[in-house]
Amino acid sequence: MPRARSTAASKATSTPLKRARSPSPPSKTLNPPARQSKRLKSSPLTASTAKVNPKTSPYFTTSTASEPESQSEIEAEASGYEDEDASISALSSPPDSEDEDDEEEHLSSEEDRKTKRKAKRGSAKKAVPNGQGVGADGVVAATAKAIIHKGKELWRPGVKSDLAPGEEVFIRLPKARGDGGVKYKEGIIHPNTMLFLGDLKANNDREWLKMHDADYRQSKKDFDAFVEKMTDRMTEIDETIPELPPKDLTFRIYRDIRFSSDPTPYKTHFSVAWSRTGRKGPYAGYYLQIKPSGSFVGGGLWCPEAAPLAAMRRDLDRKSHRLKDVLLDPTMRKEFLGGTSKDEKKAVKAFVEQNKENALKTKPKGYDAENPNISLLRLRNYTAGRKLSDEEVVGPKGPERIAALMAALKPFITYLNSVVMPDEPVEESEEDSDGSNGDEEAA
Repeated sequence: MPRARSTAASKATSTPLKRARSPSPPSKTLNPPARQSKRLKSSPLTASTAKVNPKTSPYFTTSTASEPESQSEIEAEASGYEDEDASISALSSPPDSEDEDDEEEHLSSEEDRKTKRKAKRGSAKKAVPNGQGVGADGVVAATAKAIIHKGKELWRPGVKSDLAPGEEVFIRLPKARGDGGVKYKEGIIHPNTMLFLGDLKANNDREWLKMHDADYRQSKKDFDAFVEKMTDRMTEIDETIPELPPKDLTFRIYRDIRFSSDPTPYKTHFSVAWSRTGRKGPYAGYYLQIKPSGSFVGGGLWCPEAAPLAAMRRDLDRKSHRLKDVLLDPTMRKEFLGGTSKDEKKAVKAFVEQNKENALKTKPKGYDAENPNISLLRLRNYTAGRKLSDEEVVGPKGPERIAALMAALKPFITYLNSVVMPDEPVEESEEDSDGSNGDEEAA
């Protein structure tokens, strides 16, 4: 029992001594230790640098300026990552504001730049030759300056110029040609349409047509209005012609140059065709094209397929008088056969002369070379046409003249369709089924 008392007494006396030896808590004024990321703590380089204390070498002296000042800088340099607190503070801190003098100099420099830009814009607006205006509304920018003649226009790409950097020449898009005192009327070809086609022939390239798109659209609209009115006349002349819109009757102005030696991209004429199925189909039809000093009107079968061609040859071999009666018509001879006399041989000769372009040199298969109608049997086209002067096309007399020529072709077109596309099928005998396909037979 006495030992227990002594033990308790010793514990009571030792307690204040332990409290006196315990270190004092850190002051609140001290900076907290810098926060380290797990990457920094687990870095092997950091661990090695923390344990090793480098010794000074008696042979080399190192500069203390390049050494890291603290352990945190050593760790940041080893890992390549910045401290998060430092990066956040750097982003949140605003940049240093400029002095008032610097701001005034900046504003004055901006004003100087604006005045220089205005001066450049004023000097860049130069006069364009040949009366072409300069402006910014509805214009096309071009960096070229040259003499205005074919191949040197300002709007053509690749034209060399002496303009300084930043200068531009503005060229107004040409407007459509004025009517010249002659008002546009539906159903009548305007003189400007012929003028446009003449200009297109002299400048048959895409750049020119793009710059003169207004003239093209005006001329195309004029021709479409003429076709629409002429269609009404055609339905009266030939009741088999349907009333179709111009888009189903007119041909496109674009040429297919894939297999052609002529690289020009556009046709230099407007053309239209009327048949039972519009501009395309197996039927014989009427054709019209307008072109300065090259207008043409005609009709018939142009390069028919093997079956229609075989039907034509079969009918000419057995009933040649049907075609010859059509060719001997007075109006047909006067307008389309050169005014030949009422002679069967002369009329046939004039008709063959018009279609000899791709005719066979010898007889076709299944026919005798001594056939009296061998000249007609060799043909591959069965057409009739004539040229028109500009006076016969342009103006109020043009539609009347064209309609009269179409009426003269009506018996010829009716005959061709009765052979190649008859309304009622004709019964063929065994002699007629000769299997002729229009190929040429060796003599």
